[in-house]
Amino acid sequence: MISKDKQTIIDFFFIIPDPRIDRTKHHKLMDILVVSICAIICGANNFVAIENFGKVREDWFKTFLDLNGGIPSHDTISRVFSLIDPKVLQQCFIQWLQASIAVVKGEVISIDGKTMRGSKDKVNNTPATHIVSAFASESKMVLGEIAIDKKSNEITAIPKLLDLLLIAGSIVTIDAMGTQKKIAKKIIEKEADYVLSLKANQGNLHKDTIDFFENGLTNGFENSDVDFFETIEKSHGRLEKRQYWYTKGSEVHRYENSR
Repeated sequence: MISKDKQTIIDFFFIIPDPRIDRTKHHKLMDILVVSICAIICGANNFVAIENFGKVREDWFKTFLDLNGGIPSHDTISRVFSLIDPKVLQQCFIQWLQASIAVVKGEVISIDGKTMRGSKDKVNNTPATHIVSAFASESKMVLGEIAIDKKSNEITAIPKLLDLLLIAGSIVTIDAMGTQKKIAKKIIEKEADYVLSLKANQGNLHKDTIDFFENGLTNGFENSDVDFFETIEKSHGRLEKRQYWYTKGSEVHRYENSR
C-alpha cells in the first residue's frame, strides 16, 4: 500500500480500465485524465477549454506525465470520457478527494439532495437530474455526490453515498427525508455521529417526541435524564434567547412504552 504522504493523483486513477482499442491509443489514458481533472479544477467547463489549458501548461505537465503524443485534442478527450465507466471514475475521484482532505474530528458533514438547474430536457421529455451530495463544513468542500436514479429516491441514494465516504469521527446531518433506521445504522457503522431532522413524515416517532417534551416541560422532566442548555445574544437590535433540552432517544422510547 502506498504511503499517504507519497500518493499522487495518478495513484488513485490508475485502476480505471482503458475502454479504447489498441490502434486508437495515441495518448495514454492517465495523461488524458490528469490533464482534464487539473483543467476542470482550475475552471475549465468544456472539452475545448480543457485542451487549451493543457497546451498552455504543457511544459509543466511533462514534468510528471509522459505526453508522448502531446496534449490530446478536445475531440479525443470527449470521446474517451464518453467511453469510461462513470461509476468507476466517480469512485476514484471521491477517494482521491478524501485522501487530499483530512476530515476533522467533530466536523459537520451535511448530506442534502438538490435538483441540478437546467438539467431537464423538455425536447426528449427527460426529467431533471437530482443528486445527493455531502458537504464538509470545515473544509468547505463537497466530499462526494451521487445521482438519484429516476426510479429511486434520496432514501436509497444516501446509503450508497455513505459507502463512498470516509466519515469516521464526524457529525453527519440530514434533513427529514433521511431520518431512517437503516441510514442511522449505516452512519454508526462508519464510526460517525448523526443529527437527523424529525418531522411529521415519521408519524409515531414525531408525535411521541412532541408528547414527551410537552409533558416533560409541564412536570419538570421528572424521572427523566434530560440536559438543558440556554444561549442569550443580541442580534438585529434585540435579545435572542434560545433554550435546548437534550435527551437520549431511549428516553422517548421508554415514554412511549409506559403510556
